[in-house]
Amino acid sequence: MDMPPEHGSFSGKDYQDPPPAPLIDPVELGQWSFYRALIAEFIATLLFLYIGIRTVIGNASSTTTADPCGGVGTLGIAWAFGGMIFVLVYCTAGISGGHINPAVTFGLFLARKVSLVRAVLYIVAQCAGAICGAGLAKGFQKGLYVRYHGGANMLSDGYSKGTGLAAEIIGTFVLVYTVFSATDPKRVARDSHVPVLAPLPIGFAVFMVHLATIPITGTGINPARSFGAAVIYNHSKAWHDQWIFWVGPLVGAAIAAFYYQVILRAGAVKALGSFRSGTQ
Repeated sequence: MDMPPEHGSFSGKDYQDPPPAPLIDPVELGQWSFYRALIAEFIATLLFLYIGIRTVIGNASSTTTADPCGGVGTLGIAWAFGGMIFVLVYCTAGISGGHINPAVTFGLFLARKVSLVRAVLYIVAQCAGAICGAGLAKGFQKGLYVRYHGGANMLSDGYSKGTGLAAEIIGTFVLVYTVFSATDPKRVARDSHVPVLAPLPIGFAVFMVHLATIPITGTGINPARSFGAAVIYNHSKAWHDQWIFWVGPLVGAAIAAFYYQVILRAGAVKALGSFRSGTQ
């Protein structure tokens, strides 16, 4: 006797996992949609850096001894970064996937969601956009930009490099784990009537991580954000700590990809089952 499907479960007709992306896909290099996606990633990261850095500098310049509550504070900075991610992912998800972060791209590459060529060029576009966004922020108010360290990510005094690295790993894990969960084909099929759902938790994850890690590292969790600000600010302290903002996010993204794909989605078990059925 056939048992009814478990409540909340989906049959094969309700959703379908996309096939793994090829490691090298030369076909996409000849498609305009690929270059349109690169432009979208460039512009989105540019806007993200401009708004984020301007908020950081504006807060620092408005917060004085006489008026310690004059700026937006940590909460306002977190809202600026998280809100921009929500807006930009919503705007670009249908064009490029709305990565806006090399760590997200790296995690999706490890999960075979994007090809190596797309991943590498996305990261280049994101870093270039971040540099231009930071440069635009500096161009509006160079004096304040230099005085308040250009919004660059640096390890705060009183924290060890290990603590900063751990904060970046955990923070990026939260973000990339959220990205995998929000864009899961099974979840998308179930919540297709709520088109804004995926960008919302992703932006909120960025907001929450900023609240936790701004006091430690200023919150990187995005190598392009840290790199672009460091290039334009170009101070030894920013460069000295730069490795934390690459190693931490990439490690966090890799752990999130492994956790979601292999453990939660049982990717390894499914692959082994497909292999066994094919050999019988």
